[in-house]
Amino acid sequence: MSFASMKKSRQAELDKLKSQIESTNKGGAGNRDNFWKPERDKAGNGQAIIRFLPAAEGDTTPWITYYDHWFKGPTGQYYTEKSLTTIGQDDPVSEFNSRLWNSGVDADKDQARAQKRKMHYVANILVIKDFANPENDNKTFQYRFGPKIFDKIKDAMNPVFDGDEPVNPFDFWEGADFHMKITNVEGWVNYDKSHFRDKRVLSEDDAKLEEIYNGLTPLSSLIAPDKFKSYAELKAKLNRVLCIEAEEPVRPSAPAPTVSRDPDEFAPTRPAPSADPAPAADDDDDDTLSFFQGLADED
Repeated sequence: MSFASMKKSRQAELDKLKSQIESTNKGGAGNRDNFWKPERDKAGNGQAIIRFLPAAEGDTTPWITYYDHWFKGPTGQYYTEKSLTTIGQDDPVSEFNSRLWNSGVDADKDQARAQKRKMHYVANILVIKDFANPENDNKTFQYRFGPKIFDKIKDAMNPVFDGDEPVNPFDFWEGADFHMKITNVEGWVNYDKSHFRDKRVLSEDDAKLEEIYNGLTPLSSLIAPDKFKSYAELKAKLNRVLCIEAEEPVRPSAPAPTVSRDPDEFAPTRPAPSADPAPAADDDDDDTLSFFQGLADED
């Protein structure tokens, strides 16, 4: 879609995005070349003002979603990989977690919870004000975030109270800046004080807006299957991290499986923050580990 077409059709964009939010269960993970992350002070607090940007030409939504697994095995090795369920394929960790959940053993269910997949979102943004790093002001980036911030996007589009006007946060002309306020609540990163400001046009200069639009990263390209390791590679990695020498049957002492639900549908018991040092990377982990640093802060 050209910039001119995008401007003309934007009145219908909010309704389309509302519908897509309801079905946004799949996505893909991006690279790290131009990712922005808010910086927090020693107390764990921070703030920034950003603007979520429209879908790039060729994209159907202004965000993508993806799943990953991040956990430590009994030898101290970490499994830090994107899940093939993101692109609608079978994933060895999800399959293994289902077997654990269905075993009828409480310890197995605890392990499945600890290994459950996590959802992340990626969107193009313009940094309006980066309080910790002003050199980022007025620059576009990709921003990776978790369900808490996505909930605030949904709330802006679907206000609860009568009289509150729906806002498309991704709209150049009638969108709104997002004031991100990060606090430390009992050791956890908290975004509750973050909010969208009043509607405002991002710029009165269409030439400037078109320049921003033409420079957006097409996020759909980050969903491509070649961005994911193969099932065989992930299975081998899982076996190595969990010290599985061969395909394990369900424990003989366990009762017959009676549960068929995907454990990823169950709410996890969130583990306490680990004091362990960063894991040592094996040969194929250097790139993956750098990608996953800090993902725990998103939610």
